[in-house]
Amino acid sequence: MADITIAAILRAGAYSPNHIGNDAAILNMAADQLRKRGCVVNIYSEEQFAAGGAADEPTIINMCREPRSIELLQQAEDDGRLVINSGYAIENCIRERMTRIIVGSNIPFPDSKVVNTNMVVKDALASAGISRCWIKRADFHAQHKEDVSYARNPEEAQELVQEYFLRGISRAVIQRHIDGELIQFYGITDSPFFFWFFPMHAAQKPSAELGESIDSRLRGIASTAATELGLNIYGGECILSADGTLTLIDVNDWPSFAPCRPEAATAIAKSVIATIKTRRQPIS
Repeated sequence: MADITIAAILRAGAYSPNHIGNDAAILNMAADQLRKRGCVVNIYSEEQFAAGGAADEPTIINMCREPRSIELLQQAEDDGRLVINSGYAIENCIRERMTRIIVGSNIPFPDSKVVNTNMVVKDALASAGISRCWIKRADFHAQHKEDVSYARNPEEAQELVQEYFLRGISRAVIQRHIDGELIQFYGITDSPFFFWFFPMHAAQKPSAELGESIDSRLRGIASTAATELGLNIYGGECILSADGTLTLIDVNDWPSFAPCRPEAATAIAKSVIATIKTRRQPIS
């Protein structure tokens, strides 16, 4: 498959808070798997790509999040090149847009409010019966750990929203806290690959019966969310409540796949090659 030439674009460090090494590792491992299958893969930094001096290959796989990078990815896709993940899908994962898409898709999701950070929000939260909640940057992808913050009550939520305003963040999503066990998941569209685990109890395995019940429902929620957002390579988080309910709380475009990286890299390579082959087939 030496006729398959691919650009692989790393994620800028500003958009990999505490995960620069992990994010680079999964892209490099996926590139290695593509090379083992005969592809030519050229790796670029996001800074090179955003500056306009890189990645004219017919296929682009990427972990980009810079605004200029997303714009260039969308232009490449509009010009007929294959882009994974699509620049439009990456844009859909900006918190405000993602919240509106997921809420409108009948996917179980916490009560959420999109607010301007110069607003008084505590009274509206109290009226809605929202006490414990999460304040999340809405206007772009997270760059700092403080871009996702927990509030114990409406008054604390108000303080955090004010802090966002002072940091120059104009919009925030306020999301009701859901009690339960956190589940992290990773998936690839049109691939059998799917991995999930309890990060707070990573060494403990659920019973076969519980695992089977969670797996089938979680796959459905995750794949539906990825489809609605337009993602090929994705991850996210759900909450498993005491009554067995699963609630989606986040979706990420091309995560680090840290607990399952070798398997994910192989699955990503297979998926990319299959997508390229499908695009090359003549339309009957």
